[in-house]
Amino acid sequence: MVEPKPVTSSSAPQGFSDLWSKDRERRNAAYEEMMQATGDPVPWAYEVWDEVVGNLAHEDNHNRAIAAQILCNLAIGDPEKRILRDLASLVDVTRDERFVTARHCLQSLWKIGLAGPTQRTALVDALVTRFGECVSEKNVTLIRNDIIVGLRRLHEATGDETVAQRAAALIEAEDDVKYRHKYATSWRR
Repeated sequence: MVEPKPVTSSSAPQGFSDLWSKDRERRNAAYEEMMQATGDPVPWAYEVWDEVVGNLAHEDNHNRAIAAQILCNLAIGDPEKRILRDLASLVDVTRDERFVTARHCLQSLWKIGLAGPTQRTALVDALVTRFGECVSEKNVTLIRNDIIVGLRRLHEATGDETVAQRAAALIEAEDDVKYRHKYATSWRR
């Protein structure tokens, strides 16, 4: 794998490259700072975009988790809709060998839907597909619950009734009554 080149731009925050540091303290401090900074659109998103996407496949699971969460945040300020090109790579991280990494990504994906209706539709379609295909995975109920919770958060943030309808259809499609009830409860919270 080719390592992504670190950002050397003057407009990206100075500590951005620390996101990929092997030093845990530096990495964690940078993560907290960048998650807060990218909670709203940032003018330097495209300067770091390719570096973040490159880290989705990094050998270190911390880098993969951080990259997934940062990219979901960056998608909010993505007028070129690059996230549509990179959504499949994010969904791949939801299948990560390290389940904690997969969950960090899965729990952040809903933010992509805040970027606009096109992104929201693509995201919801991807989550519906993921809901169906995870049936044979070890942590199927956690994956499905995270998807339902993400859809709920997206619906709460956007008021898009299509999101609510798609979530309701997923809940209803659950064969196990116990888990159907659990997902329905997660939706109502």
